[in-house]
Amino acid sequence: MASSSFAKIALAAKVGVWDLYCTLANQVLPLRKVGSVTPEGHPGAGGKWPEFIQPKEGDSRCSCPALNAMANHGILPRDGKNITFEEMNHKIRATYNFGPSFCFFVPNYAASMLNKTYGKDTFDLAELDLHNGIEHDASLLREDIYFEPDQSKPHVQFIKELLASATGKDENGKPILTIEDLSRYSSKRRADARAKNPEFTLEKIHKSFGSSNASTLLTIFGGRVEDLETILLEERLPEGWESRIREAYGLTIITFNLKAVNPVEKGIDEEKYLAEKKKAEEAAAAAPAEGEASSIAK
Repeated sequence: MASSSFAKIALAAKVGVWDLYCTLANQVLPLRKVGSVTPEGHPGAGGKWPEFIQPKEGDSRCSCPALNAMANHGILPRDGKNITFEEMNHKIRATYNFGPSFCFFVPNYAASMLNKTYGKDTFDLAELDLHNGIEHDASLLREDIYFEPDQSKPHVQFIKELLASATGKDENGKPILTIEDLSRYSSKRRADARAKNPEFTLEKIHKSFGSSNASTLLTIFGGRVEDLETILLEERLPEGWESRIREAYGLTIITFNLKAVNPVEKGIDEEKYLAEKKKAEEAAAAAPAEGEASSIAK
């Protein structure tokens, strides 16, 4: 037990130092050119993604649209099975331009969660949906596992509501999600799930995972609703798409948390959402009565 704890501390220290180096290097190295974010020789270079094929019966998928999209395009095994953790590491980095420290840490965390060895074992995508491992209640894109055991299924209503809530605009006037949008919709999901799900749980670490998942929409995908409709609903990478992260060493853990995850989590306020919901319901209930009074007066 002591040896295992020491190994985890040592790994965290290694990743922390590595991530700091990458973060600092990103400040001085030139950005990758638009159109050349995905490395040459990797699927998606120049925006040319491999053929998209929908999963067939028996294929393994999970609650992460980004991983499912990689399998749907054949970047990961199309059946979503027998994936090595090292393969996950390198292919996520090339596809989405997450930092190398980030891409090393997450598969290691997943391997530990599944009681597997990072350098030796394999996994199926569906295994990542171990409840209250990384997968958690109050997801923005999935119904809680209490209501939907198959977490590979996108919950269309949630996705459409989320995208419709976008208040930002890009340089061309197209809608984009903002930090405030993600905080507001996360507040709604947490409050609604807490009220609806009799087995609802959401520990601090799972709140962090939730805000991290939300923040990926803002960073890697730039919050662009047009792209996210395809990625979240079809789990397909649009032709010509590339990561919005152009830094040489990709999106690091430090930058991700400082610029997106922490602000999203800080802005989540379930009580504010419930108060606004109650006010809206009271206003809606009063509207017919006011209309009837006006009719009588005439």
